[in-house]
Amino acid sequence: MKIYPLNTGNFKLDGGAMFGVVPKSLWQKTNPADSNNMCSWALRSMLIEDGDRLMIIDNGMGDKQPDKFFGYYYLHGDDSLEGNLNKLGFTADDITDVFLTHLHFDHCGGGVKWNRDRTKFEPTFKNAIYWSNSQHWEWATVPNQREKASFLKENILPMQEFGQLKFIDKEGFDYFDILMVNGHTDAQMIPHINYQGKKLVFMADLLPSVGHLPLPYVMGYDTRPLLTMDEKGKFLKEAADNNYILFFEHDSVNECCTVQHTEKGVRLKDAFSFNEMFEK
Repeated sequence: MKIYPLNTGNFKLDGGAMFGVVPKSLWQKTNPADSNNMCSWALRSMLIEDGDRLMIIDNGMGDKQPDKFFGYYYLHGDDSLEGNLNKLGFTADDITDVFLTHLHFDHCGGGVKWNRDRTKFEPTFKNAIYWSNSQHWEWATVPNQREKASFLKENILPMQEFGQLKFIDKEGFDYFDILMVNGHTDAQMIPHINYQGKKLVFMADLLPSVGHLPLPYVMGYDTRPLLTMDEKGKFLKEAADNNYILFFEHDSVNECCTVQHTEKGVRLKDAFSFNEMFEK
């Protein structure tokens, strides 16, 4: 097995929304904001090459929405999904599996694109199975008012229409272990991957960044923030006990970290790039 971090772009979100009730005077120490109170965030996927399978975990925001939509999120930087796939020596047609932690637009938007004439949608990964779970699919396709703006039908429904969608709970899925969490959104999936003798955990939105390690540092986007705190607390204790490597989807500075127990709770031990921990 070979794993690669895969940046698909960078975007901005309001710092207050990303840290909920935590005051700016505290969160800006790790995530400084610009003059509009916006912080920069990564759209980092993970690519797993294993024999004849090539899996991507999440796939960024995509580019099919109108300019007005992207104007809210200040896309910046030179990274792109297909561009960075190409730099690694792959194309979108090589992908065999697309694992989606959840179906918010910044995690699944890159899986569907316009055709050349912009007359209909087509799969970005035409040879891949798109993996979700039935509980989250129902949650996303009949969205609540809180999350309706994050579950975009043009990102989600075509996967089923293409005939490429499967649910891990119905089809069986044994590529890696999955932690199901419900605080951010219903039935979010957190991959736990055994890699080079270590446990590597793709954090998705259970833990967006190093700055979210303290338990009260919970996103305003979470539907059940108290549940997030409980889920995060249990996970971080396990991660500190077992020296897990945490892989961040949204931290624009830190790709990975380890955590440790302290008098203040579980806190950062070491932050590092993926390749610093796992040499090529």
